[in-house]
Amino acid sequence: MIKCKMSYNSIIITGATSGIGRELARLCIEKGYKTGGTGRRIDRLQAMKEEYGDLFYYKQMDVTQFEDAKRGLLDLANEMGGMDIVVLNAGISNIKKDSTLEAEQKVIDVNVSGFVQLAKTSYDYFSKQGHGQIVGISSVASLLGYGLSAPYNASKAFISNYMQGYRQKARREDAYIVITDIKPGFVESELTEGQKGMFWVASSEKASRQILRAIENRKNHAYITSRWRLVAWLINVMPNWVLDRI
Repeated sequence: MIKCKMSYNSIIITGATSGIGRELARLCIEKGYKTGGTGRRIDRLQAMKEEYGDLFYYKQMDVTQFEDAKRGLLDLANEMGGMDIVVLNAGISNIKKDSTLEAEQKVIDVNVSGFVQLAKTSYDYFSKQGHGQIVGISSVASLLGYGLSAPYNASKAFISNYMQGYRQKARREDAYIVITDIKPGFVESELTEGQKGMFWVASSEKASRQILRAIENRKNHAYITSRWRLVAWLINVMPNWVLDRI
């Protein structure tokens, strides 16, 4: 069966209240997309609604509350008259290098378990609808382990591998479902604020513009910004004894 590409006009972004998520929502609205945003901070969502107007819809969401999050995603899609693209951007890091069991488990709960719940819900929605695009925000950090943020890097590696599996699955579907893995490097945001040793730091606006371009071009993979592809190549050719000493 030949799968026909669809014209998309509605997008839902999780983790839309700051950083890449908020900037991406703004850019989508500028381009005329009907845009939905989710996040835990209802005050920020309400402020976005006041700023963006009728093209913006929102739903308060904690992705670790699985049943509520899945129901909220589908309710938001219904309020918008449908969902063509979902950007699974909600994520956290043990950015303060907190290595307690509770802190590490929280990263996995949000970045892995929360991601899986919404990714599978979205896939089933698109399969029934006949088309759609799932965009997962992983990271260049997915390419290697790192002792100071082991759960974060591991969670991003999970996202990339999970999406690769679903890309293979989508190719066997009658529905036209695109799976896009976005791997940002360092981007200015609340998540990276105060970090030392960062380089090639992109503004949220620049990163989001490249992300939106990758989404609209139905890319399978995209490094943000594109120069990070070089770093990815270097990591892939490094021997393990070098990586283990980073």
